[in-house]
Amino acid sequence: MNEKSLIAYCGLYCGDCFNYKGEIANLAKELRAKLKEEKLDQVSQALSGDFKEFKNFEQCYQVLGALVKLRCKRACRVGGGPASCRIRNCCRDKKFQGCWECRDFGLCSRLDFLKPLYDDTHLRNIRKIRKRGIDGFLRRRIH
Repeated sequence: MNEKSLIAYCGLYCGDCFNYKGEIANLAKELRAKLKEEKLDQVSQALSGDFKEFKNFEQCYQVLGALVKLRCKRACRVGGGPASCRIRNCCRDKKFQGCWECRDFGLCSRLDFLKPLYDDTHLRNIRKIRKRGIDGFLRRRIH
């Protein structure tokens, strides 16, 4: 995939994201398969008398299932992620390649939901893209 298409509208780089890379999803899938093969759901019931944590085995198995689903098969720019993404829709409506083309990005509340997950990475990336352009941003990325 073209590196430019991995830059999301919000400034995040999809190639860095664990959802896009899929490693965690793959490991969770493998672990679920191994747990099922070894019948750990039944073993956990027997172990729960001595190890109280095994009482939560089913919940753990469900969380692993959720991790399997945390996979983006496509980058944001080429249709991955939620179709209702307010950031993507805003950029498309304004005919912007990304938030870096908007003079008001620093005040935009649409970006606020990213802060708990990414701190200010997306904002720093937007500033870098504004300053260096997309090609300059990509050249200076640490791979």
